[in-house]
This record gives sequence, structure tokens and C-alpha cells, in this order.
Amino acid sequence: MRRPTATFLAPAAIVAVLLAGCSSTATPAGTTSTSTSSTSSGTTTTAIAATDANLTVEQALAANTAAHTAESTWDESAEVAIALTGSSATVTGEGVTVDGSTVTITAPGTYRITGTLDDGQVVVSSAADGLVRIVLAGADVSSSTTSPLQIMDADQAVVVLADGTTNHLSDAATYVYPDATTDEPNAALFSTADLTITGTGALTVEGNANDGISSKDGLVIESGTITVTAADDGIRGKDYLVVSGGTLTVDAGGDGLKSDNADDAALGYVYVASGEITVTSVDDGVAAATDVIVGDGTLTVVAGGGSTAQLAADATPKGLVGDVSVVIGGGQVMLDSADDAIHSNGVVSVAGGEVTIAAGDDGIHADNALQISAGSVDVTRSYEGLESTAITVGGGTVSVVASDDGVNASTGTTSAGAGGAGGGSMGADGSSLTITGGTLVVDADGDGLDSNGSMTMSGGTVVVSGPTTSGNGSLDYNGTFDISGGELIAVGSSGMAQTPSATSTQSFVGLTFSAQQPAGTVVNILAADGSVVAAFDSTKTFSSVVYSSPAVVTGQEYQAAVGGTVTGTTGGLASADALGTAGSSIAATGTAGEVAAGMGGGGQMGAGRPGGRG
Repeated sequence: MRRPTATFLAPAAIVAVLLAGCSSTATPAGTTSTSTSSTSSGTTTTAIAATDANLTVEQALAANTAAHTAESTWDESAEVAIALTGSSATVTGEGVTVDGSTVTITAPGTYRITGTLDDGQVVVSSAADGLVRIVLAGADVSSSTTSPLQIMDADQAVVVLADGTTNHLSDAATYVYPDATTDEPNAALFSTADLTITGTGALTVEGNANDGISSKDGLVIESGTITVTAADDGIRGKDYLVVSGGTLTVDAGGDGLKSDNADDAALGYVYVASGEITVTSVDDGVAAATDVIVGDGTLTVVAGGGSTAQLAADATPKGLVGDVSVVIGGGQVMLDSADDAIHSNGVVSVAGGEVTIAAGDDGIHADNALQISAGSVDVTRSYEGLESTAITVGGGTVSVVASDDGVNASTGTTSAGAGGAGGGSMGADGSSLTITGGTLVVDADGDGLDSNGSMTMSGGTVVVSGPTTSGNGSLDYNGTFDISGGELIAVGSSGMAQTPSATSTQSFVGLTFSAQQPAGTVVNILAADGSVVAAFDSTKTFSSVVYSSPAVVTGQEYQAAVGGTVTGTTGGLASADALGTAGSSIAATGTAGEVAAGMGGGGQMGAGRPGGRG
């Protein structure tokens, strides 16, 4: 039965999500090719209870059906030689028939193919148990009516790209089928069996009618230099697609990399274990019916023309899409998408790696839960940066630039109206934003941190450069915002400004300026004794500052001085050893622990005395 998409219950009780994916390689070795190691995630699957999206790649793989493996060595002297001769072929050995321009492999074994077939096809029709290994050693096969390389019947198949060779497959723009009910093959390299592609040679695939490379079972790409252009999907493994090495370049009119078995909870996943992958796609860059898992390697995706593209109303090209989950644990991931860069109907976990995002819509969207626990996430362009019902930042470095909300926790079922209407003015919807560690820097034109439910912060560093107009706030929550640790500075407009809640165990101070401060202003927060507690160098105009750290003492008065200098900032916030020199102009005064709650209860942030020292 298909693994169900989790449904939101509460921030601490996101329903169990089962992940799919696996690791496997099959390596040519012996006297014919280079070799690499083979790995597997095991032969059984284990359910993972993803209550907060705290998932590593290892945990995800533990729940996966193992990918197939293939024999990695063979006897070169036992190979059958197939020499393509333009319009036909000659064969040295058994297990092959030739009928004009159709070459049919009928038995398990190893077959080395060389030469050119101008308009024909190589067909594998092997009913017996055993591996069919096809060594492409300078082969060029094209067809004007069908797929040039089609594995229609085999126990298992391996395509080896011989060292130092270049190979080429090109199919028809329109396939000729024997009857109206037949729709296979449908890719330039097509397989009905588990397929492994390996070797150190090169392969260029032109899928002129539909897909470039497609397996109806599992597909493992271990190595080689592979270039695919496709009218529809670039590389598809129905049960799973595992890339464990090689250099892949895909240009697809549909999805770039794809696995679409939605009938089995442990299948339908894409796992990038290693390799260098570049995808340009009209639709999604990497799409999985269940899970997209990235363990290592370099993955570059441009989907739908990139983040600045103008789309049709029904077009939603995303970077990485896992209907159940997206898990990133390592490698470099660079995404430029016209819609969401990372999207899941279930959960998203970033547990390592370097992720760079430019998105026309959300940077990262997860319906149920999003957690960033390690690594780096840099959202350079987005409508909303991070969006989910339950968002947790527990480690790593996160930077977000958004034209609307920077971080938005929402169930998607409750309209929060205008930003800043929090503090109890509207009903909390049960969503949550939790910050326990790491560094989060937000530059948002809308709300900086926005939760239609609650916010909590117990550690880490948060820097918010929020809106410059009063329709939104740097902090916006409908429930409570309890802060117990870490360092927070939120700078922006004052009309909708909120502070943390009175129930916070770490104090805070809200400061409202009588006049808007220009971009480039350095603001120093001073304690009663004149010492500098914090310093911020703003790149935007602002009229309010909220600051919290262990150094802030409830009941004490703090002042905001402008015109000073700072060095060594994180998103504008100076480090403790680089607070610089405070300016002499006192522009705002506030008392620590006094709550301001935007349009809701608690009053506006202007409760502190603007200007002067009194």
C-alpha cells in the first residue's frame, strides 16, 4: 500500500512518515574496466516515526528497499563481439541474432558492441535467468522508428561504458508500434528489468520522443560521463533511481531525474549518493513519488527557467520534490527554480551539506515539518523563504532573502490576515517555529519570523532585517513567543512590531524610534551603565529594534544610540568581540521585559520612551 502523506496534528505530534530510498552500486571490473565499491542499505525496511523531521540520510536509508546489485567482474575472453556495420551487424559468438538492422541478444552473457547502426535497434530478449551485460565500446545506434537500445526481457541488465570510448543513442521522434495498445519502449535507452549503468566511458542519449533513459524497475547509475537530452523525462527509474557516481548532464522537457512508483511505500525514491549532476528541466528537476535523498556529490538544478522566469498559471516547476520527504545530509545542492526550490507534502530535513537556493516561490516548503539541524542553507531569492506547519532550526547556518515572509509557520488552513496581527489578536492555528541552535539570518520584505501559532527560542543566533513599511513586522505570531536562550535581534518597521511574550525566561527589550532611521545606520544598544550590549549595522531603513540575550536584565533601561561603528557582523549583528564604538545620539529608550504585541494585546512597541535619555 502507498505510504500515506502525513497529516498535521500538532507541532509535537506530526504523524509517522515512512521514508524510501537506498544505496547500491554495481561495478564493472576485472580485465575490462575500472571498478568501484558496492553498497546496500539492507534487504528489509524499517518504519521511521518522523515526529519533527529530525532525519539523517542514514535513518532514511534504513527504511529503504535495497537497490539491486550486479556482478562486478567478468571474463573478457568469454565476451560475444557485436560489430555494427551501418545497416547491419556481424557477430562473433553465440546468443545473438541479426535480422537486417535489428540485433537481438537472446541469452545471458557479456556482449561488446562497437561500430555504427544508422537506422536500427539492439534488443535484449533473454528469458533465462542470469545477467545480460552490454559493453558499449564506441557504439553509435540511431533509429527512425523506435528505441535504439531496448531491454525488453532480462533477469537483470548492466550497460558498461568502456574506458576511453564515446557512445551515442538516438531514438525516433515518433515511435511506430505494432498496434494501438502498445506503448513500449518509450525511451532511447529502455529497460523492463533492473538496470545498472557503469564504466568510465561516455554516453550521449537523445530521447526525441519521450524519455532519455528509463527503467520500469530500478535504475542505478554508478559511473561514466552521461549526457541526456529528452523530450520528456531525462532519467527515470520507476522503482528507484540511485546515482552513486559519474558525471550526469540532463536537459529535459519534463522532469530531470524521476522515480514514480507510487504503489509501494518502500519504492519510488531518488537517492543521490555521489557524483556530479547538472539538470535543466522544464518541469521538476528531481521528482520522487516518495523520497528524494541527497547524501553527497554535487547537484545543480535549473527548473522551469529559474527563479526569474514567468510561468503559465498551471506550471509549477520545482527543484527537488519528494511527495513524502526530502532529506539532505551532505554534498553541494544548488537549486534555481521557477516555483518552490525544495518541496514535500510530508517532511524536509537538512542534516548537512551546502544548499544554495533561488526560488520563484518558496525556498523550502514542507506541508508537515521542516528541520534544519546542520550544514548550510542559503536562500538568495524567494517569495517566502522557509514554510511549513512545524519549523525547527537546531543547527547549521541559514540565510534567507524573501520578498514576503522570511520564515512562515502555518498549517495552511487559517488565514492570518495582515502581518503583525499577533499576540492573541487572531486564533493560533497550532503551527510552530522552534529555534534551538545554529545561526538564522533573515532579510524579508514581509514578516521576518511569522508563526500563525507559537514561536520558541532556546539557543542559537537569529538576525532579522524585516519590513520597512508598517504592514508587516520583523516578528509576527498569533500564539506566544517564549525565549529562553540564544541571541535575537529583529530590526524593521514599528507599526506591527512585536516583542517576545511575558512568559519568556530570558529577557528582551523593544525600542521604537521617533523617526525612521536610514539604511546604513549603525545602532548600538546600551545598558544603563553605558556599556554596549549589542551593535547592528542595518542595510535597510528601520524604526524599531527588538533584542534579547542573556545579557539583558528585566526591569533595566536600555538605550539605542545611532551613528557608531562596528566590524565583523553576521547579517549586520556584531559579534561580542567586535561591538565597535557607540554613537553619541540617543534615538530610543526602552525597559527590558515590557511586552509589545503589534495590533494585539500588550500595546504597541512604542511603550518605551522614544528619544532622549529620560
